[in-house]
Amino acid sequence: MAVYREKDIFERRNAANEAKRALLERFKARPAEDDPRVLARKAERQAILEARAKREAERERLRKEREALEAAERARREAEEAERRRQEEERLAAEALVREQQEVERIAQELALEAERKAKRDARYAARKSKRGRG
Repeated sequence: MAVYREKDIFERRNAANEAKRALLERFKARPAEDDPRVLARKAERQAILEARAKREAERERLRKEREALEAAERARREAEEAERRRQEEERLAAEALVREQQEVERIAQELALEAERKAKRDARYAARKSKRGRG
């Protein structure tokens, strides 16, 4: 069975120093800014960013075109709906006018019939009076 042994302060300090030294060596081993590999990687990242910007611009252009088409379609539908409503209103107004004319004609016929009945009634009344000798 292994016995756990706690590290003393010297071992911990040496381990920390080794870690710092390794980080420093990694930093120093990094290629310089003018290294061809660094420049190539930078150019590649720049190309990716430019391609992304182009794709975003294209998506935005397509979105605007789609919105414009949708707006034009919506305007066309609204115009058709307005025209349909106008025609329906005209049809209803014409029907109402026809009904009104029919009602006027019916009332005129009724009044004429009533006047004819009254004239007959008055004629009967006058005939009855003339029979009795009053007059």
